[in-house]
Amino acid sequence: MAELARTKLTSQNTPAVPVREHLRSLEDGDVVSAFLGGEERAFEELVDRYQGRLLNFVYRTIGDRDRAEDLVQEVFIRVYRHIGRFDRSKKFSTWIYTIASNLAKNELRNRSRNPLVLFQTIKAKFEDEDRPLQFEDVHTRPDDLFRKRHLKEMVEQSVSQLPAHHREVFVLRELEGKSYEEIAEITGVNLGTVKSRLNRARTAFADIIAPLVR
Repeated sequence: MAELARTKLTSQNTPAVPVREHLRSLEDGDVVSAFLGGEERAFEELVDRYQGRLLNFVYRTIGDRDRAEDLVQEVFIRVYRHIGRFDRSKKFSTWIYTIASNLAKNELRNRSRNPLVLFQTIKAKFEDEDRPLQFEDVHTRPDDLFRKRHLKEMVEQSVSQLPAHHREVFVLRELEGKSYEEIAEITGVNLGTVKSRLNRARTAFADIIAPLVR
């Protein structure tokens, strides 16, 4: 995934490790500024920060791991080409998630035109992220771990049954921990619509999962 950045990094003459350590200490906006200022390694830093999170987000949205990897690669290609258009008064995370969300929605739209695609299956990977819904940690006992993994499977099954526009806001809020304002920017709908869709998604999710946890 990071080949686009690494191809240019190998030709740099300055020591890579100290530069990367410095970049890791910066806020996203400062990393973007460094890249626009000619520091190619800054782009690799952005890839390292967002590759895993975007892959999980797109995978949860479209339900196809291989295709999600392709789309995330396309996200970074677009970021690389158009980062000069990024408004640095805004959050970089919102901008890059918006790109990913649009690509994922286009993917689902294209699939909906294919009569062979009858439904989407969402299999979330809840990995190593500080998100509202967490199922495992290093302190989990074996018996609790089994129950949490079972719960995760039920959540995955229930999320997959939500309508696409409800599933999107549910994933962004409950699994990605995004604010309402960020979700509004990412999805391109107003704040009231975000809250309305999220309330409906939560209600539908509760109705779907209730029989599974009795």
